[in-house]
Amino acid sequence: MKRILVIHTGGTISMSEDKDTGKVETNTEHPMHRHQAFIQSLGDITEINPFQVPSPHMNNQYINQLKDIITESIDKDEYDAFVITHGTDTLEETAYLLDLTIDTKLPIILTGAMRSSNEIGSDGLYNYVSALKVASTDDAQNKGVMVVFNDEIHTAKNVTKTHTSNTSTFQSPNYGPIGSVTKTHVIFHHQPFPYKKYPNINPNIKIGIVKAHMDLSSDLLDFFVEKQYDGLIIEALGQGNMPPTALQGIQNLLDADIPVVMVSRSFNGIVGGIYAYEGGGYQLQQMGIILSNGLNGQKARLKLLVGLSNHLSKEDLVEYFA
Repeated sequence: MKRILVIHTGGTISMSEDKDTGKVETNTEHPMHRHQAFIQSLGDITEINPFQVPSPHMNNQYINQLKDIITESIDKDEYDAFVITHGTDTLEETAYLLDLTIDTKLPIILTGAMRSSNEIGSDGLYNYVSALKVASTDDAQNKGVMVVFNDEIHTAKNVTKTHTSNTSTFQSPNYGPIGSVTKTHVIFHHQPFPYKKYPNINPNIKIGIVKAHMDLSSDLLDFFVEKQYDGLIIEALGQGNMPPTALQGIQNLLDADIPVVMVSRSFNGIVGGIYAYEGGGYQLQQMGIILSNGLNGQKARLKLLVGLSNHLSKEDLVEYFA
């Protein structure tokens, strides 16, 4: 049987609904602990609770703690796989930051729930069992960090939360899942491309995100210069274009040696230096904006965080995001 370390961190999967008030709150006992006989039949499973927070409270310090737990266990050869239960709001960010920084062939899988443990149609136990099934298969090795949810297996790089309440909220735009979980099998049909890992996460680095819109003012972009941010992600229009009203603010950021990475606010597709009109992607690339490789804004922010934490140069960052 596979040796699996389960790390419970909180989130809806650890909560119950008060039937009188409708409030959803954290339980004193994790609901997954009530199913030990069945859970232990799926592997040699150890469960720990290093902290318990709702996912909007997750931050780089907590993720560094998770990373340390996993990397120290890998160094000691204590486990064959890792499963993390997590709130869904920032689950994709935790998954991707771990994927950017942990270099291992062992499966690291995140899962959670959209409905708390005592709601009708609660999905927590099912997702948890599915994650353990994936962790137990040899085919899960060398896949990077994965998210297992609603019978699907997604890469940390591509997955994102797409619905506020639907149990099929986690999807991978452009690419789709890399595998699926059935009652009897775990099936992989895609192999993700590997990429270089950088180990350091500096929680003191400040990186902002701005969503572009018509008539975006340079004043908003100047805020990040005045507050001495270390980097900025712009969710640009379409294939990577900005209104002319924002150009001076972008130039001020670049003049202050603040790296600016451009993604698209569109749900699918990637940005490119294509349009040559004022504010078009071609002009922005010539100014010195870094083009992303299809990431959404929140993941581009984490990738820039890792790049700056590991002291990548401007040229290295361009290659890192290519």
